[in-house]
Amino acid sequence: MVVGEVSKFERFFRAAGGLDIDKDDLKRYYDFLNQKVYDLLVIGQASAKANRRDILEPYDLPITKGLQEIMYVFRDLDQEIEVSPILDQLTARPPLDVTLSEETQERLPRVVGGLSMALARAFKILDPGMKNPQTRDWERVQRIFELLL
Repeated sequence: MVVGEVSKFERFFRAAGGLDIDKDDLKRYYDFLNQKVYDLLVIGQASAKANRRDILEPYDLPITKGLQEIMYVFRDLDQEIEVSPILDQLTARPPLDVTLSEETQERLPRVVGGLSMALARAFKILDPGMKNPQTRDWERVQRIFELLL
């Protein structure tokens, strides 16, 4: 990741949750995103297969009401900071037994952006005064997401 991209993520986390992140946080963030995208795609694949389709459509993804709402909040913030293209490049897509539809591929950066916003806000829910998440904070937030997604 180049310096300009790092500064965009720093700005994003400041705007999304009032957080100051460092290089270690970015590594944890990427790991978190890749795991959550993998989880969403695997469940989406199961939905497509259950409906006897080889193409994963956006409605196959298990997007909750809360995630849907925060994806809209992300869209507004992304217009200012423009991290979607970077998120799209960074997010690993696991090999699947189905093909992602074009609409699903186009939607994934917004889903990832919504997950990113939810992550930043979850830190603040755990500790409203938090400025720089530590390892134990990341572990706690990840455990919460594991329960919900």
